[in-house]
Amino acid sequence: MPTIEERFTEKFSGSVDWHRRGHELFAGGITHQTRFTSPFAVYIEHGEGPFKFDIDGNELVDYVMGNGSLMMGHSPDEVTAAVVAQAARGTHLGGATTHEIRYAEAVKRLMPSLERVRFTTSGTESTYLALRLARAYTGKTKIVKFHEHFHGWHDYVTPESGQALGGVPREVLDTVIVSPVDVAALDRILAEDDDVAAVIVECNGAHYGTFPLMNPNFLHDVREITSKRGVVFIMDEVITGFRLSPGGAQVRWDLEPDLTTMAKIVAGGQPGAAVGGRADIMELMAFRDDPEWDNMRRVPQGGTFNAQPVTAAAGIATLEAIAGGEVNARADAMAARLKDGLNDAFIQNEVTGHAHGIASIVHVNLGAECSCDRDLCDMPYDQIYSTMPAEKTRALRRAMLINGVDMMGGRAFLVSSSHDEDVIERTLDAFSQSLKDLRSEGAL
Repeated sequence: MPTIEERFTEKFSGSVDWHRRGHELFAGGITHQTRFTSPFAVYIEHGEGPFKFDIDGNELVDYVMGNGSLMMGHSPDEVTAAVVAQAARGTHLGGATTHEIRYAEAVKRLMPSLERVRFTTSGTESTYLALRLARAYTGKTKIVKFHEHFHGWHDYVTPESGQALGGVPREVLDTVIVSPVDVAALDRILAEDDDVAAVIVECNGAHYGTFPLMNPNFLHDVREITSKRGVVFIMDEVITGFRLSPGGAQVRWDLEPDLTTMAKIVAGGQPGAAVGGRADIMELMAFRDDPEWDNMRRVPQGGTFNAQPVTAAAGIATLEAIAGGEVNARADAMAARLKDGLNDAFIQNEVTGHAHGIASIVHVNLGAECSCDRDLCDMPYDQIYSTMPAEKTRALRRAMLINGVDMMGGRAFLVSSSHDEDVIERTLDAFSQSLKDLRSEGAL
């Protein structure tokens, strides 16, 4: 019987040469760190609905979904039509456009806490800009983030985010305080240090909920503590925005952050992102016809492709489709069916593990049982971490790819409204077979 790796190499043989060519062109052979897959990356040609197709013609059920940006699956008709129509009329118009106005209005309709909005081109840019605004508003230097929470790859959010620290200056690290995921610890930090400008939080927990927060209580406690201490509260809704509800985590749990960062779904599968929040903070970016303010104290922001017309068109079409709630409801229902089926598969295959998650995100943990309600896993961080080391996630992703399914990072499923009952059943069959395959090789 061929091994999983041998079957992987045979099934995706056409990707081998592309993998080699990539190593001759890109640092590390890839253009995004999560695209690293051993023994080689699978090269994708196109996508449609819940499926994507590699260069060998293999049809894969997709749960990466544009790293979470595709709430309605690949190439939904209304978004595709909007993109094609705008591309024919100009991809960059070199000035203010009506598109950016309608785009911002679509965002604000779903997130009422946003008094002002500015567009960027990535989630990393958005968190970087939000932290700079917080420092300018408070006149303070430090920021607090939580252990393992991921807010992009810039220097100020890299510590204890699951990323290496290569190239980050010591002087920057000294301005970042990493708090345990504990509200009492956060309160102590803010009580003892009066130079903190902001607290930033990944709203459903570190790594899009792999390490869940006990919400809504946790976020409400952070809101209360930051208000009490005069610290800017930043909700990072890059993943959760427009997914946990049409208005994101803040609408789902009735919160009003000072600033919100958005990306992924907000741009409808195009490159785009945003920052929004209180007018008095956001207006620090405005020109005031005062040379000293405009040239020295104002928070500047450039960005050649901020709210470029094609992104705006895709974003507007997506947000308008989401606004009614049916898109989220369908994705959530399919995710619930998937989660239940995954937990049944663990039991039926006599493999220790479980699936958990809220809304349309489903996480799996291997090798550890938990008494949680399967919505918010309450295992300690170190135990969750031990269930999904890199060798396990890569092995599971390889096995699932062989069986026709691509998981997000080998540890999660990002479900879209294009996934239907038949696709879910196909996924569950693949998962059950993958557990058998991995167990036969002693990987479980």
